[in-house]
Amino acid sequence: MRFNVILRYIGLVLLLDAVFMLISAVISLLNHIDTGFYPLLLSSILTAVLGAFPLIFVEGGQQINNKEGYAIVVGAWIVSCMVGTFPYLLWGGEFDFVNSWFESVSGYTTTGSTILNDVEALPRGMLFWRSSTHLLGGVGVVMFALVVLPALGRTKMTLSSVELSPLAKDNYRYRSQKVVQILLTVYVGLVVAETLLLKLAGMTWFDAVNHAFATIATGGFSTRNLSIAYYDSYWIEIIIIVFMLLSSIHFGVIFATLTGKANNLFRTEVSRFYIVSLVIGALVIAASLWAADMYPSFLSALRYSAFQLMSVTSTTGFATADSTLWTPFAITILIFFSLQCGCAGSTAGGIKADRVLLAGKVMKSRIRQQQHPNAILRIKLNNVLQDNELIQSSMIFIVAYMMIVMIGTVVNTFFGVDLMTSFSVAFASMGNIGPGFGEVGSMNTYSALPDVVKLNSTLIMLLGRLEIFGFIQLFLIKWWK
Repeated sequence: MRFNVILRYIGLVLLLDAVFMLISAVISLLNHIDTGFYPLLLSSILTAVLGAFPLIFVEGGQQINNKEGYAIVVGAWIVSCMVGTFPYLLWGGEFDFVNSWFESVSGYTTTGSTILNDVEALPRGMLFWRSSTHLLGGVGVVMFALVVLPALGRTKMTLSSVELSPLAKDNYRYRSQKVVQILLTVYVGLVVAETLLLKLAGMTWFDAVNHAFATIATGGFSTRNLSIAYYDSYWIEIIIIVFMLLSSIHFGVIFATLTGKANNLFRTEVSRFYIVSLVIGALVIAASLWAADMYPSFLSALRYSAFQLMSVTSTTGFATADSTLWTPFAITILIFFSLQCGCAGSTAGGIKADRVLLAGKVMKSRIRQQQHPNAILRIKLNNVLQDNELIQSSMIFIVAYMMIVMIGTVVNTFFGVDLMTSFSVAFASMGNIGPGFGEVGSMNTYSALPDVVKLNSTLIMLLGRLEIFGFIQLFLIKWWK
């Protein structure tokens, strides 16, 4: 393990963080030097110094191995979250250390949970910084950095292979460097397209940019206390639903669809399963709400059910209604989709639709194997034969995922939080969703939770964003020897 080399590459990521802090400071400057200007400017300078320091003393051009790649990726995430607290701490207000750490981790992991009771009290520069952490974290701070860094040869391939899960790589048929370019092209293209459409739908340029950052990163930080409900606009809701859907589908599939390739959105098995399940889910929730006389018409119920379902499934976390007041049946359906979430290769968190579909195929195969013990059965996903190692790792991931949710729930209840809130905090943090139910519903914040529960939640957020095992391996000391 060459810690000097690891620090060098983490330093490069910190310089990228410093650039976005500086852009946020410029926005504060353009808004008559609001109260966020000096905290953001000082944070940018401090982060740039921390990032430049290892570049001065460590020689560049050195190749890295897989173990160092894991250390760089996980280290960059943790250190970025740490420096992300600087603007909040220097600005003050509701931001003590725990709240600043929570807001920073929630932003970078695109969870979208917040401790702020009055989001609109923040100056524009600070609001833009919150949204920028979504932009950086949505596609991965390391993956984002790989595009703007000089050509790193095999190093770039190593880092991108660590950042992408095996399931996410399935729909990419290119070299690692091309994969990074495709990922960022789709990502930035969706951000630009949604910004323009939201502006045409009635948002200001500032709100449109911030909400586009949050949507495409499937984060959920809004510039308004009431989230999307503030606008009460059919067109804005439809635009955001469409882009939440696109952002939760494999970016390689979106690229293939736009370029006329065979493995496109309409032919991919996982995409079809995902979209059909969403349509069915939205309809049954709407029917439940309409039958309970919660909305005057079925179309009105469908409007809110479609938005809230898409919001939790894509792990974006925007809100147009208080789903904690919905029927138990509707809440149960939302919880299921909060565990499944979007597709691998997207910015969504959760177990992923790919693994849920694969688990269903494994169960079907097991039943057939018991009926025909001598049969040789192979499992396909997207018409590709899945090797036993990938199947086993996917099943282990699902078990580990649910275990962490259960452990997180137990820890939260130990510190006096009620059961529904404890469970909601655990699965919403693990899936990087944001809002849950109970005290952390779609119209509430995490501010009332004990500090130890907030810290526990940030650990779970990082585990979820780095898909559990990538994060854990950093702390297995014997593995590094």
